[in-house]
Parts: sequence; structure tokens; C-alpha cells
Amino acid sequence: MQTLDQYNFAGKRAVVRVDFNVPLDKSFAITDDTRIRAATPTIKKILADGGSVVLLSHLGRPKGGPEDKFSLKHIVARLSQEYGTEVQFATDALQAQAQADALQPGQILLVENVRFYAEEEKGEAGFAEKLAPLGNVYVNDAFGAAHRKHASTAVMASHFAPADRVAGYLLQSELDNAQKVLEHAERPFTAIMGGAKISDKIQLIEKLLDKVDNLLIGGGMAYTFAKAQGGQIGSSLLEADKMDLALRLIEQAKAKGVNLVLPTDSLIADKFANDAQIKEAANSEIPEGWMGLDLGPESSKAFAEVVRNSKTILWNGPMGVFEMPSFAKGTQAVAQAIAEATEAGAFSLIGGGDSAAAVNQMGFSDKVSYISTGGGALLEYMEGKELPGVAALEGR
Repeated sequence: MQTLDQYNFAGKRAVVRVDFNVPLDKSFAITDDTRIRAATPTIKKILADGGSVVLLSHLGRPKGGPEDKFSLKHIVARLSQEYGTEVQFATDALQAQAQADALQPGQILLVENVRFYAEEEKGEAGFAEKLAPLGNVYVNDAFGAAHRKHASTAVMASHFAPADRVAGYLLQSELDNAQKVLEHAERPFTAIMGGAKISDKIQLIEKLLDKVDNLLIGGGMAYTFAKAQGGQIGSSLLEADKMDLALRLIEQAKAKGVNLVLPTDSLIADKFANDAQIKEAANSEIPEGWMGLDLGPESSKAFAEVVRNSKTILWNGPMGVFEMPSFAKGTQAVAQAIAEATEAGAFSLIGGGDSAAAVNQMGFSDKVSYISTGGGALLEYMEGKELPGVAALEGR
């Protein structure tokens, strides 16, 4: 796979697939610009070489055509500020050719949301063929969408010579950091899995059982384990059809010598709200009408202790409903422990999505080794699946 540093963009017009799927508030202000900043080194390298840039991205999940709330016009001003030059805007992906052709070295054109065309997500070859002439070199820096075989993330690469398909800095660093954890982990290696469902993480958990020393399981998925072991979990989150699977994972961990750590206590609430009545309970003794929404103090302490003594840490999924301050303590404790371990020399990789949001929100973003921008893409890569966006750069 060709990397950015191997390519000279002088006199070239690079069509760059980025992931600018950033959250916007009701007045269309960007609430988290992490993904924009993550692609900046790639854009600046192309411009510094003497090239011009055509940016392709999606935003949100528009249904059946253009919607103002998903228009990339809302981020033009922020991009101009980021790159220190005026960013031009093309209002239609299939009507952008003339603007692209007119670009001079050092200029940038942002093209409207490619998902305004249904053909993008269908990965239609004809749509990809129409997008390809926007540039004479193709750069993919959209790791967050690399697991999708969409027109702009994978299919259009085939319209460029292999020498003109390039991995951006972000895509490259995402793959390098995932490989570091998967293949070159210093021990003890601890994986922390959270979030709502075992079913979302099962393949990754099974793969990690062959690699890790410690596996910590928190979040909503922990209650399926508690119930499977005969506990009372009240109205906590439960995947009833995954209880056998939970027991199987416990047995697999034992057989492979992995230290599987499950929560022993929870903060429980009488309703799913920040102002609910809250008390502590053993994970296996949650009364009817109450639900576990966060790690209890005992579990937070136990999890943090394991994390602090680790040399490699992978975190994917929060420990509780951290969006509500009343139930953010478990996630906070884990984030704090990861920061302390990292300061002591550990390598920490934060899987995208909610874990990345929690680390950013809690002020630990500069205290961990690497925060992935791709939740689903990172999961699939770590599960051993081929990412279409990466395969396309490698000519597969």
C-alpha cells in the first residue's frame, strides 16, 4: 500500500476521501471537530508539495436525497480556518467537475455530501466512475468509513493506476496502531470491553481471548453475564438469547488462562434518568424495578487496579451510561487509570465511538497513546475482517 510520504503531489489534483461526519448542534455548529483535525496533516502535505485538493465526505445518514441538516456547507468556514485558506464548495457531487478542473496548486474544493446520492452507499460502479475524474490521484484518509464498500471509499480507487492510490496519514496511523496492539503488545495486555451488547463485540472478544492477559467486561453487556451465572439483575439490560454464549466465554477465558474480570457491584437506579433514585447493589442482587447503569465503587476500584498494572491497553465501550453525570463514575475511573498507566509507559489504544467521546469529554484525550476515529472500522479490522477501503488501496 502506497503511503503519503512516498508520493510527490506537485502539480497533482488529489481527490481525498475524508471522514468529516462530525456532530452538529441545532444551529449547525460543530460540537466535536476531532475528525476534521485528524485529516489536516494529509491535506497540508498535499498542499505543501504543490498540489490541489478535492475533498469528498459523507455527513449523517440522509434518506433519499439532499437534506439541509446533512449538508457539508455547514463545515466550510471551519475548514477554511483549519487550513488557513478559503475552501471552495461544490453544491452537487456530480456537478463539481468544472470547479475541480479550475483548481490551482494550493487550492481546496469541498464537494457536497456524497450520500445525497443513494448510489454512494450501494457502491455503484457508474457513480464511482463519475466521481473519479475529480482528481488524478486518489487518497483515502477515511478510516471511519473504510469498512464500507461504498463508491467513494473503495470502488472509485479502481479508476486510478495502482501508483496513484495512496493511504493518507490518518488511515496509515490507524492501521499501524491497531497492528501494534494486535501483534506487538507488551505484556500485561488488558482489553476493556463495554457498551450495551455482547452480540456487537462477540467476534472481537473471542479473538482477544487468544491475545490478552486480562479481559475486563463492563457496561450493559455485563448484566447478561450476571444473569447467566444465576444472578438477579432487576430490569437491567439483558440479551436473554446470549446467556449461553456468556457462560461459554467465561469457560474459554478459563481454558486460555485469561483473567476475565466482571463487575461485582453496580450503581442502580429506579429509572433511566440522571435524577433517578440511586443506590449501590451487588451485581447479582439487583432488586426488581431497579436497573444497573454504572460500575459500583468496588468494581471501579478493581478495574482501575488491573488497568494501572498493564503495559498495553485496548478500550472499546463505556462502563456505564456516562452521558448522564450520575452514571459516569465507572467510565471516569477507567479513563483515569488508563491515563495513569500511559504516563507510566503503557501503550493505550482507545477504540472510536463512545470510548473516544468519553475520553475527549472527560479531558483525557492528551493523556492516552492513540484515539481511533473509527468505531466500526476498528472493530472489524481487529476481528480480522478485510476492510474494503484498505483492500482497494492495495489493489485487491
